[in-house]
Amino acid sequence: MTHTPQTPEAPQTPEANPEANRRQVLYWRLLSRLFDSDEQTTLEAASLAVVEDIGLPPALLDPQTSVDSIVQRHPELAAEFDGLMVPEGDDADDDSPRDRAAEVRRAALVSKVLLNVFATGNGTVTAGQLSRWQSDAGWLERALGCRPGELRGGRSGGNSHGRGPDTTTTGGYGGTPDLSTLIPEIGPELGNIEADLVKRMHLREVLADPKLAAKLTPSMSLIEQLLRDKDNLSGVALANAKALIRRFVDEVAEVLRTQVEKATVGAIDRSVPPKRVFRNLDLDRTIWKNLTNWSPEEERLYVDRLYYRHTARKTTPQRLIVVVDQSGSMVDSMVNCTILASIFAGLPKVDVHLIAYDTRALDLTPWVNDPFEVLLRTNLGGGNDGPVAMAMARPKITEPKNTVMVWISDFYEFDRSQPLFEGIEEVHRSGVKFIPVGSVTSSGRQEVNPWFRERFKTLGTPVISGHIRRLVQELKTSLV
Repeated sequence: MTHTPQTPEAPQTPEANPEANRRQVLYWRLLSRLFDSDEQTTLEAASLAVVEDIGLPPALLDPQTSVDSIVQRHPELAAEFDGLMVPEGDDADDDSPRDRAAEVRRAALVSKVLLNVFATGNGTVTAGQLSRWQSDAGWLERALGCRPGELRGGRSGGNSHGRGPDTTTTGGYGGTPDLSTLIPEIGPELGNIEADLVKRMHLREVLADPKLAAKLTPSMSLIEQLLRDKDNLSGVALANAKALIRRFVDEVAEVLRTQVEKATVGAIDRSVPPKRVFRNLDLDRTIWKNLTNWSPEEERLYVDRLYYRHTARKTTPQRLIVVVDQSGSMVDSMVNCTILASIFAGLPKVDVHLIAYDTRALDLTPWVNDPFEVLLRTNLGGGNDGPVAMAMARPKITEPKNTVMVWISDFYEFDRSQPLFEGIEEVHRSGVKFIPVGSVTSSGRQEVNPWFRERFKTLGTPVISGHIRRLVQELKTSLV
């Protein structure tokens, strides 16, 4: 396609502007490929002409080429993908030729990311294809201003979705679609696509081949499938499955441990002398207190006393009882809470007990310090029988005032809602700090039985947000 320069005195409308036509060609091709995997010859040829004319690599139009591959060959494009779909604020209203040309370029990059992530086809998926999709999904998250893995309930955490101003406008020229406003819907959809790709794999065959297994990148969807299928694996396949689960556990634990350590548990206890070790040395205070020993003649400060920071914390022995619904709908919560319980179990004067349940209850307390071992002992699936779990949890309450009970579930009970709530009500009134949680995910999505939600609100223990950071903060506050 050729570009006809326009004079400032006679600006063209978007409909008559060559850049507008180019952008429309790229987006029409995107829509065509999303809804029909077959190539439309005219759109493909026109899109190729546009991409080549604006100086972008033709590989952008190849759905089999990952964004990673594009960036490896053209490193200068990496910065353009970051924040690609985030609105640009006031500058978005500019309709200069330069901005119109930039929108065509952005349309080509947006089309690449969206097509690679949302056009996943049918049939069997290989380990390499899953790994490539996970990488491309990471680029989509970066384009939306998120950290890779953040929207898929992954391990990166972070609390910022936007890189630019909070706005939904895209400018008079049409602009790049502002998909950042759809982040709450995009996250679950990415999770669904990933889960579908995992299900389409011949996972047992992949795990039995060390070279193929090495290509797998741990994700919540993959870990769910491994946990469901672990009893059917043996030998090399089982060893590879365990290695993937442990790798995922370690990555999530690193993120959660950082969140727990951001605010210390307990207030400073100044009745306990500070430990006289180098890491506690208060250098500023030491210099200030010894300034009277400064020798102008020698230009030297003589230190006759060192000062150290108090690090001991006032803590009351606490018992934390975590009850987790391990039915099929709560897999991500089970994984996150198992890891979180192990982290709190490592804190001083916190006695952690862990119970998992579906139609039966399982006391996992002996393995609470090793989330990997806990997950290997879970049996995902089945229904919900909360009273069975409560019967196991109640005897663990010895000092109600110093006990925190966290109950993670969607509270869709197997015909026993009233008995469970009555048990929870008794525990709460005994003095136990009861924290109901709808789910524990990185995306913060939760679905809770309305019957329970209303009664928890009346009880004064509303269901907290399902985001993992909110539970971390709630526990740190409760365990002071």
